[in-house]
Amino acid sequence: MEILFATDFSEASEAAARTALDYARRFGARLHLLHVTWAGTDPTMPAGLAKLAKDLGDSVPVVTAVESGAPAAQIVRYAERKGIGLIVLGTHGRTGVSRALVGSVAERVVRIAPCPVLTVPAPAPAVAAPVEEAAGPWRCLVCAAPSDDLICSPCRARIRGEAVERKQRDERAGRA
Repeated sequence: MEILFATDFSEASEAAARTALDYARRFGARLHLLHVTWAGTDPTMPAGLAKLAKDLGDSVPVVTAVESGAPAAQIVRYAERKGIGLIVLGTHGRTGVSRALVGSVAERVVRIAPCPVLTVPAPAPAVAAPVEEAAGPWRCLVCAAPSDDLICSPCRARIRGEAVERKQRDERAGRA
């Protein structure tokens, strides 16, 4: 089996590299490391790709390659030429405007790839420590009694009951 890991050397790619290596080990596959440069840029072997191949050591057979052109199209062409059985890509998790402007290479590859594509999300950013809750119980916003919620259970039941009664009254008035 042949596994392709395409990298842009981002943080998202680091997590995907570990996943690609795990799959290659598990399946006894050869791991292809591919970096795509945009057309018109220097297509020489980036130091990062050589370092990544060296870091993998002898754990799996590794092939390195650099292609030039539109990343999604070059990844798919490489997969077709080399008979790749699985493509592993990192995702940046862009949404909204940034996704519309920058696009998603992973999404394009998933749509046109000749084989399964495994997308690995970027690690979640560190989250600040949770704020400790104030000492003592909360107070109900309606009756100020101690409560585990913003509105205590008796007040919630009363509010729901009043809402149902109001709805029934309005429906009866509409029939008359």
